[in-house]
Amino acid sequence: MKRSLIAAAFALSATAASAGSYVQPTGEAQPVPAAAAQTDWTGFYAGLQYNDGEAEASFGGATATGDFDGFGIHAGYNHDFGQFVVGGELAYNDIDSDGNGDGDLTQLRARAGVDLGRFMPYATLGFARVSLESGGTDVSESGVTYGVGGEYLVTDNFSIGLEYSRSDFSDVEGVSGLDLDTDMVQLRASYRF
Repeated sequence: MKRSLIAAAFALSATAASAGSYVQPTGEAQPVPAAAAQTDWTGFYAGLQYNDGEAEASFGGATATGDFDGFGIHAGYNHDFGQFVVGGELAYNDIDSDGNGDGDLTQLRARAGVDLGRFMPYATLGFARVSLESGGTDVSESGVTYGVGGEYLVTDNFSIGLEYSRSDFSDVEGVSGLDLDTDMVQLRASYRF
C-alpha cells in the first residue's frame, strides 16, 4: 500500500512538472507583418493640366453648344487630418473653342478629400471667372464652379489625377436670362513640395 501511494505521488508530481515545463516549438516562427506605410497629403503642390470640355449658352429657351480644349496650370495646398484632406487651389486655363474664339478660365476652389493611402477622391467648390473673345466681342463673367476628381501618388512627390468640373455663369454681361455653363474634364499632373 505504501508503494502504491509513493508511485501515485511520483505520477502526480511528474504530471504537474510536465504541465508547466518548456516545450520547444516544432514549426518555424511566423514573421510579424509590417505596418502599412502612412501617406501624408499635407503640403504645397503645383502642376499642369489638359482640358477638354463643352460650353452651353442659353437665352429665352434657345441654346447653343460648342466644344473647347486647352491647357493650364494649378497650385494649391492640402492638409491631411488622417482620414480627411482639406485644401485650396488656384487654377488658370487657356481655352480654345474650336475656331470660334479663345479665352481664359480661372478657378479659385476649396477641395475636400478622403485619404485612402496613395489614392484620394475629392470634391471641389469655389469661384470661377471666364473671359472670352470671339469675333471682336469680349465677354467676362464670374460664377460658381464645382466638381469631383481623384488623385494618385505615383511617388511621394509626383501625382496624377482626373477631374470633372462644372462652372455656371448666370446673366452674362448683365443680360437677364443669358446663361453660360461649362463642363470640363481635366487630366492633371502635380509636383508636391
